[in-house]
Amino acid sequence: MSTETVDVATAARSIRNPVLAGFHPDPSILRVGDDYYLATSTFEWYPGVRVHHSRDLVHWRPLGGIITERRLLDLRGCGDSNGVWAPDLSWHDGEFHLVYSDVASFASGYWDPQNYLVTAPDIGGPWSDPVKLHGHGFDASLFHDDDGTSWLLSMSADWRPGRDRFGGIEIQQYDRVARRLVGRPRLLFTGTPAGLTEGPHLYRHDGWYWLITAEGGTSWEHQVTVARSRELFGPYEVDPEGPLLTSVGRPDLRLQKAGHGSLVRTPHGEWYLAHLVGRPYTPLGNCVLGRETAIQRVEWPRGGWPRIPGGVPADEVVAPGLPAHPWPAEPATDHFDDPQLDHCWSTLRRPATPDWIDLRSRPSHLRVHGGQSPVGRQTPSLVARRVGATHCSLETVVEFDPVDHRQLAGITAYYNTLNWHHLYLTRADDGRTVLELLSSDSGRRTAYPALTVDATGAARVGLRAVFDGPVVRFAHDLGAGWRQLPVELDATILSDEHAALIIDGEPAAWGFTGAFLGLWVQDLGGDGVHADFDLATYREH
Repeated sequence: MSTETVDVATAARSIRNPVLAGFHPDPSILRVGDDYYLATSTFEWYPGVRVHHSRDLVHWRPLGGIITERRLLDLRGCGDSNGVWAPDLSWHDGEFHLVYSDVASFASGYWDPQNYLVTAPDIGGPWSDPVKLHGHGFDASLFHDDDGTSWLLSMSADWRPGRDRFGGIEIQQYDRVARRLVGRPRLLFTGTPAGLTEGPHLYRHDGWYWLITAEGGTSWEHQVTVARSRELFGPYEVDPEGPLLTSVGRPDLRLQKAGHGSLVRTPHGEWYLAHLVGRPYTPLGNCVLGRETAIQRVEWPRGGWPRIPGGVPADEVVAPGLPAHPWPAEPATDHFDDPQLDHCWSTLRRPATPDWIDLRSRPSHLRVHGGQSPVGRQTPSLVARRVGATHCSLETVVEFDPVDHRQLAGITAYYNTLNWHHLYLTRADDGRTVLELLSSDSGRRTAYPALTVDATGAARVGLRAVFDGPVVRFAHDLGAGWRQLPVELDATILSDEHAALIIDGEPAAWGFTGAFLGLWVQDLGGDGVHADFDLATYREH
């Protein structure tokens, strides 16, 4: 089907949630003309700030990411679930404006957030050099008022012991011509008793300023709070009916963690809210798929408050009165025929540059030069894609000739440096090329020596990783057909909930991403080895 607008009289009938499955949190939604864009958080993964495009709010296609080079942000050394938090995409004066936060820490109430702004005439770039904004707090966004002024909002962090670390929402003017903040910041809103006030977005509608915030934390207590004022600086009155959207107290709902929303209006005056959700495998259990993006229809009567039916996330909602615009289906198999990685792939802590990602030297192959160990945070060599369904698989064919135990190449089910499963080729002490399996659960590694497979003489090895609900299974093909390893591994350790670690009330680790399936090459001795992957097939079952 053509990627041009489908010429049909009937509109797409419904939006099925989540519209972006798998790790796609903190959505910022934007309409420019007839085009809709969703920007989501990416944390320690490149390309940073993943963007999707739609013409009908039903069908979405990935455009890749905006932060594709270290010039825009250097993630070397970035901690797990640090990096790019809650981007904000806006349009003004014929330019896209992207604000993003680089959060460097969690410990002792310090976040060390740094906010940046880049602009571009087109969503595909080229993007300007970053403007360094303040580091007062994260979840920054840009509001363009009707009088032509622009304002930066963010949560206001307070590191002082005994204080509320979420000190409210602050606002400061941004001079677009001088490309800098001007004047003093002002505290705009201190939130509701739900607390943890963050994720601000400001809108002008019906003679009011409308402040949308996320509250309650980004897990089970999450919610979207609405407040309004006749004046930009307030005071802001909170909706007396409570949150616009939440799943609190409703463990029966399929979509949990509903919160962190942003609004969009169609040309016909229909309103929708994009927001994050999670789909736990059991009631209030682990969310292996991470935090995802959903869309709800908003009723907004003149003079009244915005409303979502029931105030809870719906699995399916009425789509806007727009022509249906599906996109071509993504091919299941990537044959690595293009000179650049496809939009489905992400790379860990370093962009996909020719010094380690090579799609040219050997046509129709992805050559990955080995990198650091699983705990290395400067130059890992992991190419991965988001897990988008509870039942899915990734299959590949690899050619690799290791010379010792320091050289590994294979397939992984991955969450972060501490939580992963890895099936890989390496060299045993007796000189054989072998397949080995290794798991890490909160940094505690488990080997499976009884499952070691002799792969000596196999020039091409098929590898498969399968997510089957709460378990992960691996299989291999040495040329005589597929054989499954006789072990079921715990998929639920690859989740936000499992990754989080609180010590003495302080977050020592956090989990904000989601599970990945990937191709992983390690060169622990720095000997310059590489592995060639002939293809990669992803399927949802």
